[in-house]
Amino acid sequence: MMKKKRRVRWKMIVTFLVFNIIFAGCLVPFVLFWGPFEALKVMAVGAVETSRHPQVVRFFLSEERISEIMHTYDGYGTQVGGNIDRQTNVEDTSSGIVIEDIQGQNFKGKVMLISDPKRVKLAVTQEIGVAGERLSDMVKHSSAIAGINAGGFYDPNGEGNGAFPDGITVQNGEIVHNNVGNKVVDFIGLDAEGKLIIEPMNVDQVKEKNIREGVSFYPPLVKKGKPAVSGDGGWGIAPRTGIGQRADGTIIFVVIDGRQPTWSIGATLRDMMNVFLEYDAVEAVNLDGGSSSEMVYNGKIINKLWNIFGERYIPTGFVVMP
Repeated sequence: MMKKKRRVRWKMIVTFLVFNIIFAGCLVPFVLFWGPFEALKVMAVGAVETSRHPQVVRFFLSEERISEIMHTYDGYGTQVGGNIDRQTNVEDTSSGIVIEDIQGQNFKGKVMLISDPKRVKLAVTQEIGVAGERLSDMVKHSSAIAGINAGGFYDPNGEGNGAFPDGITVQNGEIVHNNVGNKVVDFIGLDAEGKLIIEPMNVDQVKEKNIREGVSFYPPLVKKGKPAVSGDGGWGIAPRTGIGQRADGTIIFVVIDGRQPTWSIGATLRDMMNVFLEYDAVEAVNLDGGSSSEMVYNGKIINKLWNIFGERYIPTGFVVMP
C-alpha cells in the first residue's frame, strides 16, 4: 500500500513538472513578441524574421507590427560612431594578416585584415546539392589559413543542411551553382585584380566583369566610402558577418557574436556599417549571419559561436590562402 502511494506521488510530481515546462514553453513566444522588454523583443523578432523560418514570428505578429519592431532604432540615422574599442589579437606579418578584437555598446567580435586581396578565394561545399560543410572543414580542405562564412542557402528539401548556395556562386572564375537563371541578383564578387565589387548582376555581367570568386547576398553597408544603411537597417540585432575593402586593397573580414546576453547580444546592420567605416572601408557588404557567423584562423574557431550544437553546415566561405 505504501509503495503504491509513493508511485502515485511521483506520478503527480512528474505530471506537475511536465505541465509547467510545457506551459512555460507556450508562454515564451508571448513574452518575447508581446512582452515589455523592448531590447529582447527587437533581438527576437529580428533573429526569427531574418532566419530561414520567418513564418514563426509571422504566426504571432502582423507584418506591420514586425516592420515597426525591426525599425525601432531608425531614429539613430546613419551617423558614424558607436565608440568601437579595438585591440590587436594577432599580427602575423609573414602572412599579411592582422586580427583585432572589437567591442561596441552591445556586441563583441573579430576583425581580420588581409593585405593581399588576391589571396582571398571562395570555398564551396564539396557536395553541392547533397550537404553543406563546416567552415573549419572548408578551410582545411582548401589548404587555407583562415576563413569566414559567405553566402546564404536555399532549402528545397527542408533539410536545413546548407547543401544549396543561393543565387550565383563563382569559384576560380567558374559559375559552380546558379538557381536564378539570368536574373539580376545582389552579388558580391572579387575580380582578377582582387577588387571587391558589390552590385546587382546577372550571369552575363558576372562573366563580363571577370569575377573570379563570388556569392549572392545583401545589403551593401558602405559604398564609395559613404554610409549605405538607413536607420538601423531594419534587420534587428543578430550575429553578423561581412566583407569589405580599403582603398589600398586590404580585405576586411568582420564577424560579430550574438544571441549571448552575458557576452554579446549582436549587431544591427548600422553597427556593422560603423565597424567597416571605423576600418576605412570604401566598399562593404553584409553576408549570411545568425548561426552561420563564424571566423576560423589556423585551424581554430576564434569567435564565440552561439549555437550549442557548434558549427553550422554552410554552402560557401571566403578563405585566405597562404
